[in-house]
Amino acid sequence: MRPAAWGVIATVLAGIPLIAGDYYVNFTSQIFIAAIFAASLNLLVGYGGLPSLGHASYLGVAAYLSAWLYLKLGLAHWMTAPIALAATTLMAGLFGLIALRATGLGFLMLTLALSQVLWGTAYRWVSVTEGDNGLRGMTRPAPFGVSLENPAAFYYFALAITLLALWLMAKFVGSAFGATLRGTRDEARRMSALGHDVWLVRWITFVYSGFWGAVSGLLFVYYHKYIHPASLSLTSSAEALIGVIAGGSGTLAGPLIGSAIVMILKNYVSSYIERWNMLLGFVFIGIVIFMPDGLVPGIRRFRTRWWARWKARRS
Repeated sequence: MRPAAWGVIATVLAGIPLIAGDYYVNFTSQIFIAAIFAASLNLLVGYGGLPSLGHASYLGVAAYLSAWLYLKLGLAHWMTAPIALAATTLMAGLFGLIALRATGLGFLMLTLALSQVLWGTAYRWVSVTEGDNGLRGMTRPAPFGVSLENPAAFYYFALAITLLALWLMAKFVGSAFGATLRGTRDEARRMSALGHDVWLVRWITFVYSGFWGAVSGLLFVYYHKYIHPASLSLTSSAEALIGVIAGGSGTLAGPLIGSAIVMILKNYVSSYIERWNMLLGFVFIGIVIFMPDGLVPGIRRFRTRWWARWKARRS
């Protein structure tokens, strides 16, 4: 997507709190959080060719660490945030050492196994996580003295973080390193023969992806003021993966659109349809059948064909 298009989108989003009620402002804030989470997973799935079912580990651990440091140790938000980000990124590095021993299905199963260990720990380590009750009583930070308790204030905070995250991820995949990453996805053996350290490229991407997953975790716990073991579950990881695939893996806009669809079905449609996840499954199947590359590549292809036909008719 061109910079001008991103500018238009950012301008439109900035105006939502001026014309919409608190419900829609809060709902859009949730979409921002899901978009960062899905975009961070897309670094692995779309650009690295490494499908993961354990990405919720980074969201959940960062959220739990931030909440525990604040509630149990009484540390301020300006201290808990960097500690949670640093610890979760370090964990991503360690998980990468384990998971990247395999590729393909093996990699997917290892990420799932590591995530399930954390999920089980969150349920059973009651003295730290309070088990099924979760950690509650969080407050939102007040950066530069501006309280984020107001829905509009948190909205603009989440929007700024989302734009920064997407811009930095776009720079990452658009760099020479990003080209190398895509090369390891398409032709790992050839890249290795050319002298590139395929494992190291993937590990750096794994860690970078985990960092942004942790950022989404901080926004998640700030928004909800509560964290539960369900945030570490397979369902959380699967929803993000569905969003990436449905929107279009390996594209910058795809995870945003895909995560928005998942959030709409999860938070809005579920109030009218009890089995909303069944509807999500039908929507996903429809996208895979008619637009196997995802919505964004599919719409681009449709637009190109329509434009070619229109030009042909005029000539």
